[in-house]
Order: sequence, then C-alpha cells, then structure tokens
Amino acid sequence: MLQSMTGAVELGLMYALLALGVYITFRILDFPDLTVDGSFATGGAIAAVMISQGYAAWIATLAAFVCGLAAGAITGLLHTKGKINGLLSGILMMIALYSINIRILGKPNISLINVDTLFSSIASKAWQYILVLAAVVLVIKLLLDAFLHTDRGLALRATGDNKRMIRSLGGNTDTSIILGISLSNGLVAISGAFVAQDSGFADVTMGVGMIVIGLASVIIGEAIIGTRSVFWATLAVIVGSIVYRIVLALAYRAEFLHLKSTDLKLITALIVIVALVIPTINRHYKQKSLAKRRTAELAAAVRGKGGI
Repeated sequence: MLQSMTGAVELGLMYALLALGVYITFRILDFPDLTVDGSFATGGAIAAVMISQGYAAWIATLAAFVCGLAAGAITGLLHTKGKINGLLSGILMMIALYSINIRILGKPNISLINVDTLFSSIASKAWQYILVLAAVVLVIKLLLDAFLHTDRGLALRATGDNKRMIRSLGGNTDTSIILGISLSNGLVAISGAFVAQDSGFADVTMGVGMIVIGLASVIIGEAIIGTRSVFWATLAVIVGSIVYRIVLALAYRAEFLHLKSTDLKLITALIVIVALVIPTINRHYKQKSLAKRRTAELAAAVRGKGGI
C-alpha cells in the first residue's frame, strides 16, 4: 500500500508540469490546445534519443523543452497568423507531431534501460526521489509565478480575460497567445521527458489522452484549493495532479471494482466527469437554498408590514 502511494506521488509530481501547461492554455488563455498529446510524446522522444546517444540527461531534457516551445509556437502561429480555429490548430499540430515523433524515434519505441538518466542515482530511494522531484517542480512553479507577474505575464493573463479590451488599448494579443501556447507545450515536453526517463522508455503513443489527464488535475486541484491568486492556482494544479494519481492508485487497489491497466482512460474520464459535475450540483443547491432564504425573508417582511 505504501509503495503504491509513493509511486502515485512520484507520478503526480512528474505529470504536474503537464498540468501546469494545460492550466496556461485552458485557464489563463481560454484556448483549447490539443497539441499537448503530441508535445508530451515529443519531449519523451527527444530525451530518449539524446540520452541513448550519450548526451547528458539534463541537456536532453532542456532540448525537449525547446522542442515543446517550438511545437506550441507553430500551433499559436497557425491560429493567430493563419486564422485557423484554435481547436483545429491544436488537432493539426497533434497529428503532425505523431509522424514527427516516429521520425525522431526511428522506431515505435526506444529503451532507456541501463543508461544514466536524471533519476538514476536516486531511483532506489523513494522518499529522496520524491523530494528531488518536488524541489524541481516547485522551482518551475515559482518561476512560472514570477513570469505571470511580469509585464509580459500580465499581458498574457489579460489576453485570456478580454482580448477585445487589450486590442482596444493597443496591445498585441497574437504575441501573448503564441507565447502562452509555447510555454505551455514546453512544460508539457519536460513532463514527457521526465516520464520517459522514469519509466525507462519512450513510445510514440505515450502522449495519447494526456490532455484529459491535465484537465483532470486542473479541475481537481481547483476544487480542493481554489484559485484565489496565481500562487494558489498553480499550487492547486500540482496538488490536483498528485491527488489524481492517488485516486487512480486507490481505484486499482479496490478489488471489488475489478479494474485492469487498460481501464486507465475510462477511469480518467469518470474522474473528470465527477470533478465537473460536483461543482455544478453544489452551485445548484446553493442557488436553491439562497432563493428559499430570500423568499422566506421577503415573506417575513410582507407579514411585518401587514402587522403594522
């Protein structure tokens, strides 16, 4: 039980960067970017190929980040300069990246067994592994927070809130959109590089369904912590990623559910549905309760006037 929980926390931290990337596009920019499924695999492919060819793991991870930035920039350019619908831009780039990833790998998958990765020296020490991952994710989170408080970051957030207003003030929303999508996919690619190094292989299909996992993490985190500020919003995303993995681990351990590894996508979809439906139900009952209270107050006021 303890081993499965520590494993869930480790995976949650690695996928937290994916969730942060999804948070940038879906929550800050309000942009439905499906490039994520492709850029995640791109990050894993670049890292695996470079490490297997003798490059240092940190250089391979940095290269994965740069390639993720490039993939996101192309999606942004398709949308802003090519005037292609945002959803379609992401789909087109995702499809293109599938072929590109096969080209990068040269075959369906590459093994990283018996090669030095970022985690080779601590792979056998679970808590040390978690602490290192947590430190890396926390540093990236704080850097993202700092960026979002700069002038460029504020312009990015304002673009997501109200594009028309920014344009009327003379701001360039296209630049903000391209920057945001690039940064998002850069973080996603780092997550892919981490997962490939942790699992010991990179596969061309490893990015399938990543967008749903990222959304699940964002929604769960917001439901638990909320979004009072940028600091809390990004922290909520990280917590949501960890909680999501813990829920999956618990679900697999529940024998009465008879779940298999092939049920991962189904469980993910169900978690997202529950996370979306529960807040809606809560709002409905709160509104109903508020309406009843106002009706009672109005009736009391009318009776009071009648008594006078």
